[in-house]
Amino acid sequence: MILLQLSSAQGPDECCLAVSKALKQLIKEANLLGIEVNCLESETARLPDGLRSALVSLNGHGAEALAERWCGSLLWVCSSPYRPNYKRKNWFIGIARFSQPDPELESKIHFESLRSSGPGGQHVNKTDSAIRATHVATGISVKVQSERSQHANKRLAILLISHRLDQLKQQADAELKSERRMFHHQIERGNPQLIFKDIEFKTI
Repeated sequence: MILLQLSSAQGPDECCLAVSKALKQLIKEANLLGIEVNCLESETARLPDGLRSALVSLNGHGAEALAERWCGSLLWVCSSPYRPNYKRKNWFIGIARFSQPDPELESKIHFESLRSSGPGGQHVNKTDSAIRATHVATGISVKVQSERSQHANKRLAILLISHRLDQLKQQADAELKSERRMFHHQIERGNPQLIFKDIEFKTI
């Protein structure tokens, strides 16, 4: 099972539309190849026909090759459907594959078996294949029932929690960088803690 994220990378509405169109094309290609594909999460854009991001899972023979084909930057060359006479025609989005989780991650997760819910008829009503997984240290919790087997749902849950942990780390790194940038603007230009002088950088 492979996780791919499609992202507008904070681009304008046209990039969000490109994400939506790319997602449909990816699903179409996966279906033609007999690859199981599920959209696990998506973030809506300002306009209803676009997406800021989408997280999908690929599973089955050929998933590796399909993921390799799609990973990286994607360029959509098209006149803006939102801004007539706008000169720009190149819209870039990004597709990233998430690495396999740390082998030790599973031991840090609490799993619960649940009865699947929602549409699906008798199969959904009579099986306990759904999984709720909770990362003990952070409290991050996901419920997965998109796969038919409990084992597959458990595997997907581990991938999703790994993805969420990556997001938390990226957010923390971004906040630290922001704090560092702010520090440059907050240096007091008086009342120094230490003073040095001359080319020899001698302490006063």
